[in-house]
Order: sequence, then structure tokens, then C-alpha cells
Amino acid sequence: MAREYRSLTPRELVDRWPDRISAGVQILDVREPPELALASVPDCIAIPMREIPGRLEELDRDRPIVVMCHSGVRSGHVAAFLIANGFEHIFNLDGGIDAWSTDIDPTIPRY
Repeated sequence: MAREYRSLTPRELVDRWPDRISAGVQILDVREPPELALASVPDCIAIPMREIPGRLEELDRDRPIVVMCHSGVRSGHVAAFLIANGFEHIFNLDGGIDAWSTDIDPTIPRY
């Protein structure tokens, strides 16, 4: 049976891992640098979607990875790619940075 990634809303992420840093959760932001300059979540690993295949070694396969983008579409593609490449603890952030801005941190600008 093929493995699939799981989805989390920003609220579910915060509720599941209130201190994601000490819990070892990696947030992988796959948006482009100009998007990151507009809005970003602190302590993320920023790797644009197109660079993921060549930079897999930057990700810890043993720790959970929550993939995010602007709305959750690109991150879903990356989450599926990671699963296909042997990663096991993969989550897609439903709604992306836009949902994070509305549901968790309204100080992060929306675009």
C-alpha cells in the first residue's frame, strides 16, 4: 500500500506540538524568496519547491516535517514527493501561510 502524507491545519499543528522547536518538528517552507520576504513563520527551513530534489540531504528523515507554501497546493506536491523518496513523517499544512496568518499569527502579513 502506498504511503500518503497527512494534512494539518495551523491550529492542529500548534495544538499537537505547542513547542515545535523542542519537539523536533521541521517546518519546510517551499515558497520562493520574494514570498518569504513578504511573510514567513520563524524558524522554518526555506527551500523553494524547484530546489527540493537537489537538497533532500538538508532535511532530517527521522523528525516530522510539516511542508508549507502560500495556500497548501505546492506543499502538497512536495509532501507527496518526499513520501515517494522515502520520508515517513510528512504533513502538509492546509491553507499554508495564509491560514497561519488568519488562525495563528495575525501579525504575519497576508498577500
